[in-house]
Amino acid sequence: MNNVATASINSFGNSPKADVLPSEEESIFVLTSSQLQEIISRAIQPLQDRIKTLEEIDVLRADQMAYDRQRIAKLEKVEPQPMQKDRGEILRALIAANGGKMLAKDARVKMHLIKPRFSELLASMKDEIEVKPYHLRKNQKVLVLK
Repeated sequence: MNNVATASINSFGNSPKADVLPSEEESIFVLTSSQLQEIISRAIQPLQDRIKTLEEIDVLRADQMAYDRQRIAKLEKVEPQPMQKDRGEILRALIAANGGKMLAKDARVKMHLIKPRFSELLASMKDEIEVKPYHLRKNQKVLVLK
């Protein structure tokens, strides 16, 4: 019985894996370092080209974004209208006549302006007139010539 089992094992044949695995007699590829470097550089060249293209696109987008920011800044800059310039001169004269300081509410009432118009006027004159809270009543504002 032992002989039958041994014979059947020996006659089972080579497994498919035995054919796939390289034997010691098969040759191995031998490459010089320059040949290996050439193969690698050919393989990665398309990736390097793609990276370079993406970097150029990023630079162009950054330039475009900077240009867009400049355009937006120009649009946001509000130039005073002729009527505002006249009112600005009147407001400066009014504050100067009161010693360089005046309550914002008093100035608005004397100029006969509604609150939104007066706020627009103050916003257009932020380089010339400083708005500070009144030290006795923090909810009131004082206009001071710069």
